[in-house]
Amino acid sequence: MIRSLVLENRLKKQVKRVAIALGSNIGDSSAILKSALEVLDHTPGIALQSASHCYRTVAVGPPQPDVLNACALLSTTLEPHDLLNTLLQVEAKFGRVRQERWGPRSLDLDLLLFDDQILQQPDLQIPHPRMNQRAFVLVPLAEIAADWVEPVSGKAIAELLQHVDCSGIKEVLSANDP
Repeated sequence: MIRSLVLENRLKKQVKRVAIALGSNIGDSSAILKSALEVLDHTPGIALQSASHCYRTVAVGPPQPDVLNACALLSTTLEPHDLLNTLLQVEAKFGRVRQERWGPRSLDLDLLLFDDQILQQPDLQIPHPRMNQRAFVLVPLAEIAADWVEPVSGKAIAELLQHVDCSGIKEVLSANDP
């Protein structure tokens, strides 16, 4: 009995809380975001905890259609690089082709926060390096994780949101709605 409790506690410690951003502006973006969340929730080592509403925003980058954005909270037993690779594989399942930086995309999945970890590597930076400047990330993230403290700035998401221009962001629907 004691051994099983120790094992159970070890497993609980391995589960990490993660925040991701989702975006799409090619195809049926609403259906793509919903399906991507379902795929993630059925991926071993990942469980969907909550998802924000979707928000339509003007795309960053070259001229292109508006983007449908959302954020989700996941729990995971994966390590950061493994989770990043999983997110890239899910993007590929939905036809993501990287042709130009910030270009149109069928699905974009960004790893925003991984517990309170700070990671600075060439292929992965946690927290996401530009999330604090982007209302299209902070608005949906604040909806589901307003009190989460971004570890580099030491500020809660709700506080970071107060310092960005939120004009032009329009709530559409929940990423989990049909």
